[in-house]
Amino acid sequence: MAEMEWDRLMGLADRTEATKEFFGVAKAEQIQLPLSKLQIGLTVKLPLSWKNHPFLLNRVEIKEEAQIELIKSLGVPYVILLKGGELLPEDDVEEVIDEAAEEVVEQEIDPKLLVRKSLRLSQQRFVQSVNESRAAFSKVGSDPEGAYRSSAALVEDLLEHMLEVDTPFLALVSAGESDASVTQHGISVAVVALMIAKAMDLSKSDMRDIALGCLYHDIGKLKVPDVIRRKKGGLTEHEANFMKMHPNFGYDMLSKSGLYDQAVLNIILHHHEFIDGTGYPDGLKGNKIPMVTQIVSLANDYDRQLWTENIRSPQVALGYLFKNRAGKHAEALIAVLVKILGIYPPGTIVELSDKSVGKVMMTTKEVKQPQVWACQPDGSDAALRFLTKEDVLVEKVLKLEELSEGAMKSLQADMGISFYFSGVPS
Repeated sequence: MAEMEWDRLMGLADRTEATKEFFGVAKAEQIQLPLSKLQIGLTVKLPLSWKNHPFLLNRVEIKEEAQIELIKSLGVPYVILLKGGELLPEDDVEEVIDEAAEEVVEQEIDPKLLVRKSLRLSQQRFVQSVNESRAAFSKVGSDPEGAYRSSAALVEDLLEHMLEVDTPFLALVSAGESDASVTQHGISVAVVALMIAKAMDLSKSDMRDIALGCLYHDIGKLKVPDVIRRKKGGLTEHEANFMKMHPNFGYDMLSKSGLYDQAVLNIILHHHEFIDGTGYPDGLKGNKIPMVTQIVSLANDYDRQLWTENIRSPQVALGYLFKNRAGKHAEALIAVLVKILGIYPPGTIVELSDKSVGKVMMTTKEVKQPQVWACQPDGSDAALRFLTKEDVLVEKVLKLEELSEGAMKSLQADMGISFYFSGVPS
């Protein structure tokens, strides 16, 4: 459901009627559909409270077979058919009055609860994706076919999570690590790269190559000694040259299996190439770097800055790209990235117009009024806040050293920054 539609309905005088309209609830009789009759193209309502299923809303537009399997796993005997009845033979459905489902949607829907659920779901999905990526990595040497199957399934999950709503947003997530692991970094880069690909209307085939390439783009670092890979501070010339071999290591690890498309292998080998020819390992220029690889190169470059000691701010990282990467990434790609992240990307520490401080949790269509976790300057009264509902704006971006100890703790301001998809209406 588009955000404008949500806002229009939330502005209706009768909130119950708005809720009914939003979820497509019939006022009299409803059509009960057995799960065996589910098919792509239907729009259905789940006869469950929205708290008891993994979808963002009770209303589900079925676009993928995976959604059907997920609905079947919920333990409900039927769903309520809302749209698409013309796709079914008449004797496949039976009209009934579904009093229980009616009672569920009669409850007033609190948008804050939807956002909390969305953030919680994004966090759960991110951690699960990191764990699944780690499991796939563990099979690359001993069971390459198993690794491929696991990572391909993870790619389909990522695509499903991004495409389950028309307008996905970015949410702040974390795996609870002080340094970004190869797998955590890979998932976050995949999310950003897929959002760029979606904004550019790339094909699903290209999206799959991008996602799979992102998952494995840094696997070659596992061949780099820990003393180099985990070193704090600058590397010696010898160490830096060894680290720069990780794309070659990763390419060699996966290419010998014969399971991965060349587009994926090219991403792994060339995700550090720049269009001006100053990248590595081959110094490729311009169109010699495929577009899917350029997208991953940009997403990787941005995400890496979030873990640099002297940056650690999503907005500062964007500024770094503008200042230090001019001519290295296509301007059009950087423009798409800026549009996706917004003025205040998730993880940005801000001061609000009411002088409270906050951390941006989710992008919204109102770029100056994102969803924030906010508190008083001393760290008290911490809560999730909807700036669009309060007529409060972001006034400026803060540095970590400008926060009090209490605010640092309340906002968890020093936690690592990663991204995942979120699709809640805002």
